[in-house]
Amino acid sequence: MMNLNAAGTALLVAALGAGPTMPALTPYSPISTMVDAVQAPRLKSSVERLVAFGTRNDFSETASTASHGVFGARNWIAQQFEAIAATAGGRMSVSLDTYVQRKTLRTPRSVRESSVIATLRGTAPGRVYLMSSHYDDCDGRCTDGAGTAPGADDNGSSVAAVLEAARVMAPTRFRGTIVFACFDGEELGLWGSDHYARELAARKVPVLAVLNDDIIGNSVGGDGASEPNVIRVFSEGIPSGADIARINLVGSENDSPSRELSRFIAEVVPVYVPGLSVRQIFRADRFMRGGDQESFQAVGYSAAVRFVESHENFTHQHQDVRVENGVQYGDLPQYIDAQYLRRATQANVAALATLALGPSAPTGVRMELKRLGYDTTLQWKPVAGAVSYEVVWRRTDAPQWENASNVGDVTQATVPVSKDDFVVGVRSVDSNGLRSPAVYPAAVRE
Repeated sequence: MMNLNAAGTALLVAALGAGPTMPALTPYSPISTMVDAVQAPRLKSSVERLVAFGTRNDFSETASTASHGVFGARNWIAQQFEAIAATAGGRMSVSLDTYVQRKTLRTPRSVRESSVIATLRGTAPGRVYLMSSHYDDCDGRCTDGAGTAPGADDNGSSVAAVLEAARVMAPTRFRGTIVFACFDGEELGLWGSDHYARELAARKVPVLAVLNDDIIGNSVGGDGASEPNVIRVFSEGIPSGADIARINLVGSENDSPSRELSRFIAEVVPVYVPGLSVRQIFRADRFMRGGDQESFQAVGYSAAVRFVESHENFTHQHQDVRVENGVQYGDLPQYIDAQYLRRATQANVAALATLALGPSAPTGVRMELKRLGYDTTLQWKPVAGAVSYEVVWRRTDAPQWENASNVGDVTQATVPVSKDDFVVGVRSVDSNGLRSPAVYPAAVRE
């Protein structure tokens, strides 16, 4: 590794004078193969099998059988993961994260929670990526294990996606470790993910990104709107416990780890899923709603986002199955669009595979504040797997990175871009052309 010398900086300045833009990303064949292997019929079959358990409400646990109830569904999910693990050459393990959730003000009694966790071990230490869903469901009576609660879209769709992603990715050797998680207890307070995230944090497991999927299988909203080629990604702005005064000073309120992960996803997905675009929603989640990504953000894993279908239909979420005034209520499988669910799953596979196969993001990224000037100097530490680095920048009011310049295999670069007028970051590039998410620098006055 070396610093960019004066001659190199001069060449870079000359090159940037021509007005660089973002490089056109090209598909990496192994990732394309995984993305293309995602099958709509398998996804549809998984959703229908989950619905067939009648209910996956937390409080059906004591009445669960092999074919009914929340733990019947849990055991089926674990069996699917075990079959997938057989294709991974000994690199995948399956476990249950089980505990007793005490009675709360909302619930009638204590209840046993049990999430299903499949871990695909990578070759590089210090890199863990997680794709999650929740398998519990909720009809109009969330604290009653009786009744029918199909839970096709919320959240059988995402459980099917996690299983399918694991299925197409398991045979591949990744640098990073990938965790495929199906959480219990989401509907009553993010219970399963909260318990698991706290366990990971206590063990200081280096989770670098969380892709949480929740309600991704329906392409027609309750208002009739339909965008079958759009998936929404929600991302948190300011992490809990952040130094807000510092964030206001440097203008990094739109450059949290979650926002950089969202930008990464929005750039990568169209490369592997032509015609599908990512609508970045710069908001932690929908109003009056929440998701399992919040459990990870709460314990410090701030690079966590949520995938959601482009338009939701609330008559098919958290509803007792019934027909009222000619309207069918209930989260039923006939409202799943298997082709849309396929594209949503492919988006996850593309992003997750790029993260786990590509280079780590740079660490120790700093912006020098030694003097007033018209350029920007960045420093960072080298990371394994990177053969070069790109400095990226955008206008302060632009949602996505607009420009990039490869500065080579260096740990410092000066670009002729005013730090006062632009947002600047750096990302790693490997020998296959895969990029990491960008990292916003810490402003350091020396």
